[in-house]
Amino acid sequence: MCLGAIYWARLDALYYAGTRADAAHGGFDDSSLYEQFALPLDARRLRSTHMLADAGAGPFEAWLRQPGRVPY
Repeated sequence: MCLGAIYWARLDALYYAGTRADAAHGGFDDSSLYEQFALPLDARRLRSTHMLADAGAGPFEAWLRQPGRVPY
């Protein structure tokens, strides 16, 4: 599971065995991801373009209107 999704899910705890170093040793080095996240969007290797700005908030607005939602 993506670490971002784990934080969004607001889990109480995370249990894991392999570390970032273990993953890197096995050929799954994600250190470049952490380096990229620290950069401004316009400096990242993967070009990001914000589109449909007017529509982007729609799903969140719909969520806020749900009477049975659990506040995030």
